[in-house]
Amino acid sequence: MSKTIMIQGTTSDAGKTTLVAALCRILKNRSVSVVPFKPQNMALNSAVTEDGGEIGRAQALQAQAAGLKPHTDMNPILIKPTSDTKAQIIVHGKALVDMDAVVYHDYKTHAMNAVLESYARLQTQYDVIVVEGAGSPAEINLRDRDIANMGFAEAVDCPVIIIADIDRGGVFAHLVGTLDLLSASEQNRVIGFVINRFRGDMNLLQSGLDWLEEKTGKPVLGVIPYIQGLHLDAEDALMKNQQKTQTTCNIAALALPRISNHTDMDALRLHPDIHFTWVGPNQKIPACDLIIIPGSKNVCADLQFLRDQGWDNDIQKHLRYGGKVIGVCGGFQMLGEKISDPHFIESVTDENSSIALNGLGYFSMSTQLQPEKVLRQQQGYLWDKTTAVKGYEIHCGISEGDALKNPAVYFYENNNYIADGAMSDDGQVLGTYLHGLFDSPESCKKLLQWLGADINTAIDLDTLREQELNRLAEAVESAMNLDFL
Repeated sequence: MSKTIMIQGTTSDAGKTTLVAALCRILKNRSVSVVPFKPQNMALNSAVTEDGGEIGRAQALQAQAAGLKPHTDMNPILIKPTSDTKAQIIVHGKALVDMDAVVYHDYKTHAMNAVLESYARLQTQYDVIVVEGAGSPAEINLRDRDIANMGFAEAVDCPVIIIADIDRGGVFAHLVGTLDLLSASEQNRVIGFVINRFRGDMNLLQSGLDWLEEKTGKPVLGVIPYIQGLHLDAEDALMKNQQKTQTTCNIAALALPRISNHTDMDALRLHPDIHFTWVGPNQKIPACDLIIIPGSKNVCADLQFLRDQGWDNDIQKHLRYGGKVIGVCGGFQMLGEKISDPHFIESVTDENSSIALNGLGYFSMSTQLQPEKVLRQQQGYLWDKTTAVKGYEIHCGISEGDALKNPAVYFYENNNYIADGAMSDDGQVLGTYLHGLFDSPESCKKLLQWLGADINTAIDLDTLREQELNRLAEAVESAMNLDFL
């Protein structure tokens, strides 16, 4: 059977995802059969697997680090919030039902069974399983029936490393406090600490490391340096706007409250010649060449939020001045004339009536949200039928209308073209269900050409991920006591 190590963090964004990815790449480079695993993930950034399921995007990144194709067993429970109190529960890649937090807490016993089923399958296939926890193991209100952190570690009897982010401050308090809040058996399975994102003189840190080891009786297994400009897929949080000195194109994307799969924008956000801006609450959409309306986990609520911000008026003005607009997935649905939710998939106004909202009206189409989610990887061509594009679909809606007769994308299946999305007659508005529209250099350059930007290069995200994973692995390998592990 395989060996298992679990990475838990003192906080969210402590570095669990990157450490798991780094260990997967290091072990792969040493010809070890390794697989990432996250029992439970809460994120709106997801990926479609080859077996037709849905997992957290972080686990897809870790799978690439391990040299594997993403599989639903790598993340058996995925929670996608639809509001502040409810979320869609995805088990083994398939959406099960929406639950509020109290109901899900009661459901955790069943969820643990799904987690252990996936874990057992991975045990028979790989030599090493590197497990990522969620949040912090010291969240007292979530300890009962925990499946994400120590509850899982106790169930499978695996050792745990706790990682903390020194860049945000209070690293020793984070580590000592977290350990102190664990039970005796949980404390015993912690084999050591890792400090992440350190910048400075190690000589100034050493006295603190000595104190920490004496105080806790646990070794510090590594101090990972702050890696400047590390570009890896974010698990959930939006990446900050980057300051660039010289750009030839301005693109703005709407940071909707329930934005999903915002990594669609990474190839644009990272491009040196593009000034990319996330537009958040209480901000006006700035003058730009392109506005992107991204995907959403609650299209109706986010459409209303868009109107409440006055962004619908900003978009109208933008188009009057010759600007262009792209809607992706939920953003594409918003560009139509109507969105209805007769099956109460996302929102209800009261106990007896479902949501039906007027869209922005740029496409003559209507969308009806459906219980069955579309999940599939896709490849094909842009509207010209010559520019290759690939990505994935992940949506609950079905759109119909005359606008679809002028598609933006053609999926190519079984020697047939299948139309997707729409483009307005004046060529200013484009919409598609395809995520990953900008990920391949060929399609990104074509879209920038459509935009009128004088840009002849594009970011190759697959190549960039490989380079960054190798850079991360090299930094972690030199910083950690791998002989001990």
